[in-house]
Amino acid sequence: MKNGATQDAHILIVEDDFASRSLLVSYFEKAGYQVSETDQADNLLSMVEQQQVNLVLLDINLPGKDGLTLTRELRANSKVGIILVTSKDDEIDRIVGLEMGADDYVTKPFNPRELLVRAKNLLWRIEDSTPPRKTTENRLICRFEGWELDHNKRLLTAPDLVTERLPEGEFKLLQALISSPGQVLSRDQLMDAIRDREWIPRDRSVDVLVGRIRRKLRDSPSDPHFILTAHGAGYLFAGEITL
Repeated sequence: MKNGATQDAHILIVEDDFASRSLLVSYFEKAGYQVSETDQADNLLSMVEQQQVNLVLLDINLPGKDGLTLTRELRANSKVGIILVTSKDDEIDRIVGLEMGADDYVTKPFNPRELLVRAKNLLWRIEDSTPPRKTTENRLICRFEGWELDHNKRLLTAPDLVTERLPEGEFKLLQALISSPGQVLSRDQLMDAIRDREWIPRDRSVDVLVGRIRRKLRDSPSDPHFILTAHGAGYLFAGEITL
């Protein structure tokens, strides 16, 4: 894929409802994408690999093998982008889908323009995301907009070279967000990363840690730049990661 989310991107739409599938195919083709379609869950992984698919739009309520199972199988074998299409009352399935490796989701009925924007953003992230590199001291360093995070020593270094060693909880949360740039991580996912347990309602520990990290990143609480709030969904890291 060249130039991120351009006509070079190949999108596969997996939807058993003919009218919904046809609408999506038409919309994305008009936007300039190469589009394939299927109403079958069988051999989905081989389709993704053989047709060099960059992004899968996957209905979560397929007959036979459901979208959650397919998400798990795809993510175990491929780095293809996955956007789940769910119903309004499928909150638990949405969370499970994200935990299984889906990158994003939309709920029916949805605005096709919103879905197009989400698809573009995900395709850009897939192309532009790069892993932290090893330095000559064999340490994993992640750099973003003048900041550095040392994954071995838990050191956060500001652009003015002020360095602070992060407590374990703050480090694990920031590491989880940076590892999935531009992707919304639910509170449950973040709680699992920092405490190895599920988030429960009224547990504010994730929000407290986010507030502390924002202060250390000199982020405005009212208009943050690095860690954004996805209301009702979780948080995402919006900084630009560089080598």
